[in-house]
Amino acid sequence: MTESTSLPAARPRRILTQIAPVTWEHPADRAALQSLRSVPGFDEVVKKIYGFIGERGVRLIFQADAVRVGPTQFPRLNQLYTEVLTSMDWPERPELFVSQTPFANAGAFGMDKPFIVINSGTLKLLDDDELRNVLGHELGHVMSGHALYHTILVLILNVSLGALPFLAGIALLPIQLALLEWFRKSELSSDRAGLLACQDATASLRVNLKFAGGGDMSQMDLNAFLEQAREYEAAGGALDRIFKILGVLGRTHPFNTVRAAELQRWIEAGHYDRVLRGEYTRRGPEAEARPVDQDIDEAREHYMKEAKAVVDDMVDTAKRAAQAFSDAFKKK
Repeated sequence: MTESTSLPAARPRRILTQIAPVTWEHPADRAALQSLRSVPGFDEVVKKIYGFIGERGVRLIFQADAVRVGPTQFPRLNQLYTEVLTSMDWPERPELFVSQTPFANAGAFGMDKPFIVINSGTLKLLDDDELRNVLGHELGHVMSGHALYHTILVLILNVSLGALPFLAGIALLPIQLALLEWFRKSELSSDRAGLLACQDATASLRVNLKFAGGGDMSQMDLNAFLEQAREYEAAGGALDRIFKILGVLGRTHPFNTVRAAELQRWIEAGHYDRVLRGEYTRRGPEAEARPVDQDIDEAREHYMKEAKAVVDDMVDTAKRAAQAFSDAFKKK
């Protein structure tokens, strides 16, 4: 029995002609990438994995058990993918695969020719607009050149070092932590790409809600989830801040509440509407001319806000401890 290829009549989406990835890239993503490349041994790890495994090996590792999407394989998803490629004005068509995996997720992998994998659990969880968002998110990774480093991260995390003997003697922990930090920030970038591909802000934010709590929207409320996100960001003192940092150290993705809050801020700041009006950077000389210093300055501001919150909490805690210490002596 063949899946129906017909989709409900969709509202028209703008074609973002020649849009450059820098349009949606989060400044912290670009700064974390610069930091990653400066980690001792990182270049050596990239060269060794690339040289030993290669493009063909990566495809065999990731695609041995998946189904390649096309006109007769998941035709409905294939049509949604075509729409996303059109909206993002991306002439290449990275191969798209569906993997029989109940956990909802997707990823962009590869070295020379990136490809996208979407888990079967994601297809069951999301509606068409939400799937456009996820497909656009992964295409954003491809367009930004994230697939190579993401592949290296996944191999380091999931393949035993016994199977990667050529990495013996290299201190992998600093590289792993730097890769994780960069990839978490890259997710914030690609969340914006997913919104631009989907062009439905509510559906894009709803993806984070469904990834956090499942797909039954009769039991969930997006506004309540966004309020929960605001509470998480505003919560706590020094100890809470430390727990937040420790909580993500080993994660490949930011928390869903954090992602929703970041995306909502980007929308509320007017960036999304400006892009739809055609006010964005085009691929080519315009994108290449963007100074690195601008990215670093913007990223510094982002990280300084995070660091300042931690420092302020620690200073406040220290002041209260000092006052309690002083009060204790006064009572004696």
